[in-house]
Amino acid sequence: MLHLSPDSFVLLPFSAKIVCEPSWKWAKRDRPLANYDLFYVWSGEGELELNGETYAIGKGSCFLFRPGDHPIASHNPQKPLVLTYIHFDTKEKARDLPARYRVLGDTVDFEYMLARYVRLFLVPTYAADEEAQLVLKQMMIHLLREDRQAPVEKKGSNQLSEAIHEIANYIKQNPGKPHRVEDLAARAQLSPRYFSMKFKELIGMPVQTYMIRTRIDRAQHLLTYGGMNVTEVADALGYRDIFFFSRQFKQYTGRSPSEIR
Repeated sequence: MLHLSPDSFVLLPFSAKIVCEPSWKWAKRDRPLANYDLFYVWSGEGELELNGETYAIGKGSCFLFRPGDHPIASHNPQKPLVLTYIHFDTKEKARDLPARYRVLGDTVDFEYMLARYVRLFLVPTYAADEEAQLVLKQMMIHLLREDRQAPVEKKGSNQLSEAIHEIANYIKQNPGKPHRVEDLAARAQLSPRYFSMKFKELIGMPVQTYMIRTRIDRAQHLLTYGGMNVTEVADALGYRDIFFFSRQFKQYTGRSPSEIR
């Protein structure tokens, strides 16, 4: 769904966050679903059957049902499901769909988007449909990213992953600083060797490569939009040798700094 523009999402009237009644069940219907249904569990316990697979569901369980699916579900009346469902369709055929099912580990961002979507329609709100389409597209991106990144993220604990990503963000925010791996590792409270190994595993490239890339990305921005010349940009980003800067810049971008300028 990454290729779809927000206005390609067709909002249908059925969406809500509800506490399911003790006798609630999703019984088998004569006809399968005619559209997409984003189904998320905030809390409770239950069971859902889909396409011959049975899933135990609880907090963080997230399904994206497709047209033609035939889900059946029930829950524990003593621990009723609290869930959000959002029915929608698309104006054109969707490609690269998120997986039908996953359990979200870090639920904060996704639950915020779900709550925002539902709140838009609680009372008449200016441009509610337009914002809801944007939020829905954002949720699809979140699920696609989760599907692709989850196997990598699970290699480290959540705390370790957060520490590494905080360091990556710190490097990006301060591209001109002369970062030392030893200092960055200390900031993450890890040994330099283990830090370097986990950084490459979680970010997808060695820390030294990441530092150079962030510096060159910033250089491109300054040359394009900052009104600075090549010497000023090299100096701002900590390069003492403008010729070395130019060689490294061309190595990573395929063009010289003067061409960008």
